[in-house]
Amino acid sequence: MKIAIQQPYFFPYLNYFCLISQVDKFIVFDRVQYVRHAWYERNRILKPCNMGWQWIMTPLHKHSHTENLLNIRINNHLDWQCRMFAQLAHYKKKAPHYHDVIHILSRIFEDQQHSLIDLNVKSIQGICEYLKLPAQIECLSCMDLKYEPATAPDEWALNICSKIEGANQYYNLPGGALFFDQSKYAKAGINIYFPELTHIEYNQKQHHFEPNLSILDVMMFNSPETIRQMLSSFRYL
Repeated sequence: MKIAIQQPYFFPYLNYFCLISQVDKFIVFDRVQYVRHAWYERNRILKPCNMGWQWIMTPLHKHSHTENLLNIRINNHLDWQCRMFAQLAHYKKKAPHYHDVIHILSRIFEDQQHSLIDLNVKSIQGICEYLKLPAQIECLSCMDLKYEPATAPDEWALNICSKIEGANQYYNLPGGALFFDQSKYAKAGINIYFPELTHIEYNQKQHHFEPNLSILDVMMFNSPETIRQMLSSFRYL
């Protein structure tokens, strides 16, 4: 069984979904400390008029800097959904799939989420459904797994995979290629892979390509079929 384990990001970039497309089970690693200014509550889209990129984000209630991600709550007193739709409005003039993306977002925002994790997981699931990516998505906090605490940062995935029956392949984002001690995984009978996309440029209808934006930007300009083709163009590091 092919497994990937990643923290739940806010409308993450394309390679995140490449990872999901490669596995049978995608585990949301939600038992982790919140990190301010990470990718949990914000991501990037194009600015209008060829002006680079801008942040989209969801506002949060105040919390301790040591708070667990499971306890982070969205500040819904602010109308951040309308602001986000307004930030995306400039895509309407040039992006062929603008209305599809807005429809998906409307469905994601339909039931007001109070938990940041719930919002991020629902958005990832909704986008996977739209792209027809068949991986099973589960939150670690909802799984009845008795795994050992990690003694090193690269052991969390190993300890979790070791408790999942049939898990013999682990997939991670390419940034982990220099971080993981692959010999630990090999000793446990688990092969580890780091898929990196090789075809990531697409026509953003502007003079230059702005890389590594939110999946929302990719979906604006590309059909689900085209995105699946992009996700299949990768190499292993």
